[in-house]
Amino acid sequence: MKLPSFFRTIQAKLIIIYVLLILIAMQLIGVYFVSAMKTSLTSNFTKELQERAELLSVLAAQNLGVTGDSAEESLENLRVLVNNLFNINGAEIQVLDAGGKVLTTSKPSHADYVGTKNTQTVVNRALQGIRDNEEYIIDEDNIRKKVVAKPVVNDGKIVGAIYIAASMNELYDTMERINNIFISGILLALGLTAVLGVILAHTITSPIKELTRRATAVAEGEFHQKMPVLGNDEIGQLSKAFNYMTSRLRDALAQNEEEKEKLASILTNMSDGVIATDESGKIILMNRRAGEMLRIEEELTGSRDMISLLHLSPEEREIFRQGTMHSTILEIETPEGDTFLIRVTFTPIHRREIGIVGTIAVLQDVTEQEQLEASRREFVANVSHELRTPLTTIKSYTEALEDGAMEDPELGPKFASVIQNQTERMIRLVTDLLHLSRLDSKEALLRKQPVSVMEMLEEVTDRFSFQMQEKDIKPSLFIGNSVGSAWLDRDQIDQVLDNLISNAMKYTPEGGTIGIEARTADDGALAISVQDNGIGIPKKDLDRIFERFYRVDKARSRNMGGTGLGLSIAREIVKAHGGTISLQSELGKGTKVTFTLPRHEQGGDRR
Repeated sequence: MKLPSFFRTIQAKLIIIYVLLILIAMQLIGVYFVSAMKTSLTSNFTKELQERAELLSVLAAQNLGVTGDSAEESLENLRVLVNNLFNINGAEIQVLDAGGKVLTTSKPSHADYVGTKNTQTVVNRALQGIRDNEEYIIDEDNIRKKVVAKPVVNDGKIVGAIYIAASMNELYDTMERINNIFISGILLALGLTAVLGVILAHTITSPIKELTRRATAVAEGEFHQKMPVLGNDEIGQLSKAFNYMTSRLRDALAQNEEEKEKLASILTNMSDGVIATDESGKIILMNRRAGEMLRIEEELTGSRDMISLLHLSPEEREIFRQGTMHSTILEIETPEGDTFLIRVTFTPIHRREIGIVGTIAVLQDVTEQEQLEASRREFVANVSHELRTPLTTIKSYTEALEDGAMEDPELGPKFASVIQNQTERMIRLVTDLLHLSRLDSKEALLRKQPVSVMEMLEEVTDRFSFQMQEKDIKPSLFIGNSVGSAWLDRDQIDQVLDNLISNAMKYTPEGGTIGIEARTADDGALAISVQDNGIGIPKKDLDRIFERFYRVDKARSRNMGGTGLGLSIAREIVKAHGGTISLQSELGKGTKVTFTLPRHEQGGDRR
């Protein structure tokens, strides 16, 4: 059964406890007081009866044991003594002879007892000479009485006894009046105690209620709450502790909010994707970068699990469920058909005494890294292949010369010429690699100076005029009016032009044309183009044409003496000048390579 809400409050409990304490204390005091009062009244009442009986036994001794003519007079004296001198309200006094017979009684209603024998125990004891005889009885009228008997001694001989039976009603009436007075006092004290308890409880519970109200407000986010301190007692100390707690909580929440904003900012602006899950694998957090990597736009928090989102294989799912730290590479395909690689690192979240409560997955786009690694492997393979071919040729022809071909007037010089050509080819390859290495490491100094563009292009055309005449290729040179001069490294740009014109000549058939053009671009930069009408480049190869060792027609290019590094070197030189290079080509119609260079010096010598 539920108690009313008031009785479950601290105020009601304090009042009840206070009243009960007073009630128990008053009860203990009352019991002791009433018991002591009853004992005292009963003792005094009994003592008075004993004294009356003792005095009466002394007076009666002179009138008992008398015989003859004086016997009647003695009996009358006893009657007068009992009825007048020693009459006690509500008491019966009997004078007994030595045989226990009643000689006289103070109670007229018991006149018929005269001449009869009183056989009560106290009488028998008194007739035997025992002086201390008393008894508590309840008579036939249901009246409580105190009975006292004393022996009557004359000349050392027991001649009778005095018997007194006194009613105790007045004594008990007095006790009842005292009890009533005490009960009234208790009720009055309890009433006053209840009033004082209410006042006292209110003084204690009122600050607690106020503290509860303010604590509820703090729980709802109102951290400006402050409890008034009205003293230095326990309530005052509690108020101080509440104010200190509120201040610390406000500071802690402010710091927590600041850290949360920092974390949100870090997660939002991270270059890596982050996904957090709970212990069941459901996604609880995903930053923007992770959504971009996975091409996900809708909000997934709490709606999907990590396994289905990342399409993990059965083996990876098992490892993920075991909660161990591991990494895996995922291949993601975009709607446009592009494929990129993501490295996912799973890290379990541990909580003390609980275990694993979730997982953090960090997503890193390693497409470029893997491509660079593949390019590095391809570069090493290409270098190895390019060096192995001439070395194998040199070794074969050297062995042939050692076997006697040197003595042959026709084969000896021919084999020696092949060895020389292959050696020069390796030297060109190593030279180009060293040049690329210096460009990559920014060790190649650019010695920029003002250079006349027209003069530079005319000299380049003159250098290749003889070779063009041999292939019946017609050159053309066009220089815009506003070209003038430019700040550049003449030797480096000459190498770029040599590579571009050399490539154009290789892939332009006899009777073709090669055009060299210099103009001012829209942004004011110098734009130089080399265009031919040769075999062109397939569209699928255009994106990789500037890669190192990349050849469209590998066998033909190698036979023409190319290393596959010319366009790569040209690109690095142009980039070192702060310019750009691009290529346009159509299979069967020709190729156009254009590079741009800043017209003015940018910071002097550069690496």
